[in-house]
Amino acid sequence: MSNKNMRQMYMNRKLSEGYPGLEKMGDEYFSESQRKESSIPEIFRCINRLIDLPEGPQGKKTVAVVGCGPNPHSVKDLLTMGYDAIGVEPIAQWVHSGQQLIGDSNSVKQGHAELLPFENNSQCAVLLESVLEHVDSPDKALAEVFRVLVPGGVAYIQTTNRWRFSITGKNDEFSVRFFNWLPEIVKEAYVYYHLHFNPSLAHYTSRPAVHWFSYPDLCKMGRKAGFSQFYSKMDLLEPNDPSVAKSKLRRFFLDKTRYRPWLRSLALTQFGDSIFMLKRMCY
Repeated sequence: MSNKNMRQMYMNRKLSEGYPGLEKMGDEYFSESQRKESSIPEIFRCINRLIDLPEGPQGKKTVAVVGCGPNPHSVKDLLTMGYDAIGVEPIAQWVHSGQQLIGDSNSVKQGHAELLPFENNSQCAVLLESVLEHVDSPDKALAEVFRVLVPGGVAYIQTTNRWRFSITGKNDEFSVRFFNWLPEIVKEAYVYYHLHFNPSLAHYTSRPAVHWFSYPDLCKMGRKAGFSQFYSKMDLLEPNDPSVAKSKLRRFFLDKTRYRPWLRSLALTQFGDSIFMLKRMCY
């Protein structure tokens, strides 16, 4: 966009409105994105190795998928596996498309991470995949997850990793190389530029990733919310799991990292973008 066009945009709209039509562009981009291989089987293999998942109200294994998107295949997978799963999505259009995909008007509810549409102590598990980095308040979101979980329940969070390093510098959130390593003031400048002038920077989303975490950041926030114990995927994966079996390096380091605190901490700098948080059995 030329400087002249940018100046015209400044003059012709309220800046709080952001880039014209950004939400519609985001709808089109994410609705057309291809489905990735489901992570649900691996997540629940890990959960089942960690804990016998408690039952929720009426003896059901209730699972909430927060930020399920317009194509909530994760909810569909969970229903197929026998869980009583419900998706949560803030965009009304995506709620409708999700309900159509599953064929059930009760399968996806409108809501957001900071105000979940569930009763206290009602969910056995809550999943937030690629959500926490986009919310307005991560602390409020984790407090809500804690509120709706039954005692003994588990939250699974997969999010950004501000310590992750790759030779190419690519990340899943911004088309800016080494974005997670940039100074905070530079990150904020790019977020502003995306929202107002160049929506392709963060894949046309109206909620770009403004939070970048480390594994100890997530543990600290989880304790603040009330969670008691924390585990990474590498604590719960086994050598024959698909994501491990395909890599000789992962198989080699998997066992060694579990029993060596310094080695585990080093590994978590690169693989600390997912975490399982446990709520104590009695409150």
